[in-house]
Amino acid sequence: MNDKIIEVVDRQLAAYNRKDAAEWASTYAVEAVQRSIDGEILANGRAEIQKNIAARFLEPDLNASIIERRVYDDTVIDHELIIRNFPEGLGSVEMLCIYSIENNLIKSGIFKVFNKKLTKPSI
Repeated sequence: MNDKIIEVVDRQLAAYNRKDAAEWASTYAVEAVQRSIDGEILANGRAEIQKNIAARFLEPDLNASIIERRVYDDTVIDHELIIRNFPEGLGSVEMLCIYSIENNLIKSGIFKVFNKKLTKPSI
């Protein structure tokens, strides 16, 4: 198993949980692309990736944890539990994150969000 492959994804997760947008984005290649599992482009390039995450990082309870991780050559697949502050209240989603790594940076991320649960409705 390539420790460098895992290290960049671990750095990205740690920066996400610290809500450090600059550090989080720095784990992505300058020309990286983020897509939904259906192929929709969510962000194109490191600058757009950083810009898009800024609003998410305003959520006070935001936190991600790994449920399961698989590593195949230069690809890391994380199954994560994400705590979120939704407009309707505190809750969680599960997410599949498929990262392709090149030159110790994330070249692409493909994401599937599922199993949304509301744990504390807004009043």
